[in-house]
Amino acid sequence: MNRFRALYGASPLHLLLVLCSFALTGYAGVRLLSGAEPWKVVLWFIGAALLHDLVLLPLYTVTDRAAQTVLGERREPAAADEAGRPGRRWINHVRVPVFLSGLLLLTYFPLILGRVSARYTLYTTLSADVFLGRWLIITAALFALSAAALLIRMSRSRRSGPGTGTSP
Repeated sequence: MNRFRALYGASPLHLLLVLCSFALTGYAGVRLLSGAEPWKVVLWFIGAALLHDLVLLPLYTVTDRAAQTVLGERREPAAADEAGRPGRRWINHVRVPVFLSGLLLLTYFPLILGRVSARYTLYTTLSADVFLGRWLIITAALFALSAAALLIRMSRSRRSGPGTGTSP
């Protein structure tokens, strides 16, 4: 087992999971490209990659930097004695719910914004009017959970005392 770990760099379970993910990706690729017009799928992937790399990545990088500047988070790495303080990394408690909420919005924006035709209700027998409210509730819940996690982290840090370095 140690010899395998030394050669591969991880456990056999990791290798099995990587091989399974490659198999699943290959199966999905074959299924996607077996349609009548596979070039549309390839064009969609290329367009999505270009949209992400040329538009979205710079946009959310600038937004994150602006949030750090406005909210007072420093950009330089923390010193060894400051690394455990929760006040230094509270910005992540804003990033995670914003990311998850944005991902939900990106995935379901036609439903959230009410941009669906009457066929949607006819085919699914679901009302399209509820998605905005549900998305707002999910977003509020994500921020509440993140705030609770930050409060728990801060209370643990205070109990362990400064300089012990036992906080995550």
